[in-house]
Amino acid sequence: MRLTIPVVKVLSALLAAPDEPRYGLDLMRLTGLPSGTLYPVLHRLRAVGWLTAEWEDVDPVAAGRPARRYYRLTIDGIGAARLALAELRALAPGERPHVGGVGPAGAPAW
Repeated sequence: MRLTIPVVKVLSALLAAPDEPRYGLDLMRLTGLPSGTLYPVLHRLRAVGWLTAEWEDVDPVAAGRPARRYYRLTIDGIGAARLALAELRALAPGERPHVGGVGPAGAPAW
C-alpha cells in the first residue's frame, strides 16, 4: 500500500477507534478530505484487505436519510496500518501524523 497523505489521514482516523465503524461523511469530517479523494482511498484499502465495508440495515424512508456504508479496519488492516504509520514516523523523528488541519508549527498535516 502506497502511503500518500490521504491514505495516512484515513488510516489515522480509523486507528483512532478501530472497533468503531465509520461512514463516508464521518471520515470526510475527521480527515478533511473531499469525497473524490476519500472514496478511492477506501476502495484501495478494501482491495488490499485492510478494510471491510457493510451497508447498514435501515429503511431510508423511516430513517429520513439514505443507508450508510460503514467501514472498519480488518484485523490484518489494523496491524498493517499501525506498522506502516510507525515506519513513516521513524522516517521523520519528532513529527507525528495528524488527522486534518495543520501539524506542529503550522506544518501541513499528513
